[in-house]
This record gives sequence, C-alpha cells and structure tokens, in this order.
Amino acid sequence: MSADDTDFLARRFEAHRGHLRAVAHRMLGSAAEAEDAVQEAWFRVSRSDTARIDNLGGWLTTVVGRVCLDMLRSRRSRAEEPLDAAAPEPPAPTASATAAAPDPEQDVLLADSIGVALLVVLDTLTPAERLAFVLHDLFGVSYDEVADVVDRTPAAARQLASRARRRVQGVGAPETGGAGQRRRREVVAAFLAAAREGDFEGLLDVLDPDVIARTEVGVTTGAAAVARGAATFGPLAGVARTALVDGVPGFVVLAEGRVERALRFAFVRDRIAVIDIVTEPGRVSRLDVREI
Repeated sequence: MSADDTDFLARRFEAHRGHLRAVAHRMLGSAAEAEDAVQEAWFRVSRSDTARIDNLGGWLTTVVGRVCLDMLRSRRSRAEEPLDAAAPEPPAPTASATAAAPDPEQDVLLADSIGVALLVVLDTLTPAERLAFVLHDLFGVSYDEVADVVDRTPAAARQLASRARRRVQGVGAPETGGAGQRRRREVVAAFLAAAREGDFEGLLDVLDPDVIARTEVGVTTGAAAVARGAATFGPLAGVARTALVDGVPGFVVLAEGRVERALRFAFVRDRIAVIDIVTEPGRVSRLDVREI
C-alpha cells in the first residue's frame, strides 16, 4: 500500500474512531483497553485490502469486535478485572500523523455513556454473550454480522444475545412470569404514565442514572437527558400499549392497527438501563410483539 493510500485509509478510519472506541469501551469496561483495541483494529485494517468494502463502518465494527473478544477471553483466562471502568476517556492518538484529530463530542458521549451499574452486570457474561449483547442490543449490529464475529450461526448468535439480555434484566424465572418480571412490567407502566403526564421526577424515579436511549439516528445518555426526551413523548405515550417486545417488557405505538414504533427495555436493579427505540419499518417488522 502506498503512502497516499495509507493516509487516505487513515482518514477514513479516523472518521469511525469515536464509534469504534464506544463499542470497545462497552465491551471491555476500560478506557485504556478500549484504546488498545482500536489501535489493534487499525493495525489489522492497515494490512487489509479495503478497496472493495462497501460498508467500511460495519466492517470496522466487526474487526474491533473480534479484537475485543480476544481481549475478553485473554482477560478471563487470567482472571483479571478492568481497573478503570469509571475513569474518564483519555485523548486518543491518531492512526497516522496525517489523520484527523479525534472528535471531542465523541469522547464526551463515550465518557458519559459508560454506566458502572451496567458494566457490573456485563462482567457476569461470557465473552461471546457480552459481545452479542453489546453489538446487537446497544449498537444495532445484525445477528448475521455478530455470528461472523463469534464464529457461530445467526441463530446461535441470537441465543447468545438472548441469554445476555436475561442476565442484564436479572431474570431468574421464565420471561413471561415471576415476581421480577411483574416488577419490570410495573416499572414500564410507571415510565409510560410519567411520560403521558410529562412528569420529569416520575421518569427519574424509574431510570438508572446511566440509562442509554438508542434510536436509529443516535444515542442519548444519562437519566436527566433521557427523562427530558421522554417528557415530550406525551401525545404518543397516550396511545401506546404495553407489550412484550422480543420477549422483554416494553410498549408499542400503533397506526392503523400496525406497530409503527416499539420501545424495549433492559434493566439494572429494577431500573431502566437501556431503551431501544425502534422506528425503521424493516426493523419493526422483524420484532416479536405480544401485547400485555
């Protein structure tokens, strides 16, 4: 690869660095290890032929996912724990001397979005479960792509994410029963009621301080920011219906009898820790929705 080609690839890589660091940080729970993972991904990418890759961002996500999986397996074999789960994100070195500087807004987003409570739960997962959950549930990576990273079938990748999701929710009984499941349904109902009333304090009561709300276009982090957004949801909340969305508590908004959007939740200690807001018609059509 010529020097000009390397510089061009480095600039393209830098455009995705913030996203890759966010993926790695959630996977590893350590800012320093996340930066190591991103740099390792750059070394692998710089030795690869990327000219024919149509979706560079998606391909880079799978590369950094594989790097993180290797690091998690190595950590588990040494019985190590991350040392700086709550540490602020350090400035990141560029992939090359001519690459663009890291985006400060991405650094702030990453530092704010790392929730200690969620990381504690993620640390109980196997490396493959953790990767499947983080990539699919938090970053919207398809099961086909997750399967490629963990070297499993898409069905097996779905099972990994499902097991991880149940642990994040703290489900110890079948998904449709148990006191814990009833409690989570009550939390969802309280969230919906507070959203209908524009009750900011009521929303804060059911949100984890480090809650993440993810849509197809971006991520909102922190209880105050998520509550402010939910408090403006009143008109839609008024016609929303509680449901199990892919087997987890949530609610849906219908239009002419069809699901127009769906919100599904993950929990940490009976508080809402992740809100996945699905509005893209293709994704909505693939959801398993059962009204409750």
